[in-house]
Amino acid sequence: MEINRNSIQAVNNYSTNKVANNKKDEKPQNTRSYSESGLNSVAVYNKAAINFKGYYGDQQPAKKLFWILTGRNEIFKDNETEQNMYRTSYGKNWVTTNPEDLLKRTPEQAIQSICTLNNHYEIPSYILSPNYGDKWGRRANYIEINPRTIALTMGDEKQEGLLNMIKLLPAIPPSSKSYANCVILSQLYPAKGGNDNKIGEHSLYTVDLHSGISPNLTSRNLARGNQRMGDDEQVKAFNDIAHIRGLKTGIRMPLSEGQMTVQGRPFSWDRDEKAFIDACCWAVELGFDSIFLDSAKHVGDYDMVNYCGEGRIPNYRQMQYITSQIREKTGRNDISIIGEKCTDDNRFKDLGYTAGNDWSKADSFDSVMHEFRKQASNDEYAAGPIISDDNDYGDLDFNTRLNRIKNAFNAYEDISYRLPTYMQMTDIFPLSPYTNTHEQMMRSENRTTYGDIESSYNNIFNTSQEARDYRMAVYNEFANSIGQ
Repeated sequence: MEINRNSIQAVNNYSTNKVANNKKDEKPQNTRSYSESGLNSVAVYNKAAINFKGYYGDQQPAKKLFWILTGRNEIFKDNETEQNMYRTSYGKNWVTTNPEDLLKRTPEQAIQSICTLNNHYEIPSYILSPNYGDKWGRRANYIEINPRTIALTMGDEKQEGLLNMIKLLPAIPPSSKSYANCVILSQLYPAKGGNDNKIGEHSLYTVDLHSGISPNLTSRNLARGNQRMGDDEQVKAFNDIAHIRGLKTGIRMPLSEGQMTVQGRPFSWDRDEKAFIDACCWAVELGFDSIFLDSAKHVGDYDMVNYCGEGRIPNYRQMQYITSQIREKTGRNDISIIGEKCTDDNRFKDLGYTAGNDWSKADSFDSVMHEFRKQASNDEYAAGPIISDDNDYGDLDFNTRLNRIKNAFNAYEDISYRLPTYMQMTDIFPLSPYTNTHEQMMRSENRTTYGDIESSYNNIFNTSQEARDYRMAVYNEFANSIGQ
């Protein structure tokens, strides 16, 4: 699998960015003294290689992030958010600002936008993931977003995918009254092959375990004075801010042996089972609530005639052990483990999965309702409909996408047992007609008209009036279901 990265010619210089330049730098309130502990903990973890260490960064990373961005603790109302707010009667609001314009804002403005949407102008000292019970993943709506696609590019290097993810969060509808919206990142760890932040041949269907966080996601400029944000702290801060926003979060992980390495050496399920478990556990410790397992259907050599991965995948008992260990080591019985292409077969529930995405049923309301009725008796696992997945080539018209969303969101008799649903960023924020989800998973091309930030961001998304009308129609569907 190969990849070429898209180039977005812009730099966020956090030492000179618009961050309250007239105010004297203040230390964040209600936090411990900041140090290089986040970076040091990553170094210790990498040295240990395949030994689960957990998160040792600052315990209030969202506060630390805001202070480093601004030099202050005060959070102010964001006027643009007030002017472009989609308001619901349930107090769950979002902005209708175009996604390309959101990416042109600063991370400071994005955080203040989220606080404005919540009408609460403070980052809590202790941040919990939205509470929908231990079985929330059985009925959640999963939205996969590729942070590399929206990442900032300096020359031929990408970074700041997480900061740009934060900028998009205000435009993603929060979880509804009865079920969670969960944002899945297509990537957390580096793609195998090295130099992951360089524009080159790095498919996101691969991963190099225990080599830190992908530099596509992190910023090397997040510092104020002698205080820096470690990579793990940046990830934890993103998750905390997403949780404040009212969203669950997750990551994609491959299962195919030939698509993984461990610190650059080939991965083997005979030798590296623990390395895989520890990598999943570290993601949970960094604040993620779910893990989407690529090729999960084929565990135990099931339906191998349709297997498209490279190399072996875990056997049945091995996968059962892996899912139980992730929950046991993290102490999180509420972790949602999603199996790609998994159906309603009980074998997937017995593997420890929470949900599966069963393809091609969202086009028909009656078909989705049939699946709801068939699976309503199982409150531990369900296979749900897809709006689009990572193999989306961008050829679906807006009417088809919208119809799938309507069917997936409304085909139930008891919302407590609604089927889980699956969609991609393009289903909410349509991508440019010149690219598609699968291409962005495989490669990220340079699509800038003039080499400037505005044309770079404009060329990520479809900026036509038709796309904007579609986005508002999607928002209406979210609004209709959010109070249920």
